[in-house]
Amino acid sequence: MKIEALLSAKYIALNIEAESKSQVIDRMLALVAGHDLVTDQEQLGADVWRREREMSTGIGKNIGLPHAKTAAVTSPLLAMATLSGEVDFDAIDSQPVRLVFLLATPEAMLSEHLKLLGRITRIAGKDEVRERILQAGSPLEVLELMRQEEKDLPQI
Repeated sequence: MKIEALLSAKYIALNIEAESKSQVIDRMLALVAGHDLVTDQEQLGADVWRREREMSTGIGKNIGLPHAKTAAVTSPLLAMATLSGEVDFDAIDSQPVRLVFLLATPEAMLSEHLKLLGRITRIAGKDEVRERILQAGSPLEVLELMRQEEKDLPQI
């Protein structure tokens, strides 16, 4: 399973305005509202917020990765956004977030969930990739960048 297979231009938002972590997460949840894979938007939000309360998903390097294993989706779902400014996300490196991925996978797909988290972190953790994503002019440009970055990674 590749990121490019999960992500579509419709679920990539560039330069969204947000002043807080809660606004960022709420906007990410709104971005996937109506997604074909979401069976219960309210449950999805509750599960993402429950995970966030357990421990911040600010993973460092200006990346936020709110995620959940949830019965609210029928298959892995991914959305991505760049932020117009920096937002404090209580990140492990204390750096503000500019790039956000929302990942939700069915509860029974723990292995895939962990592999996808790792794959996102591996790709977005590269300074030059993050910078290119932040400078992207369109969601299609982001998709192409992700496709190029994944071409040499093994299938999961």
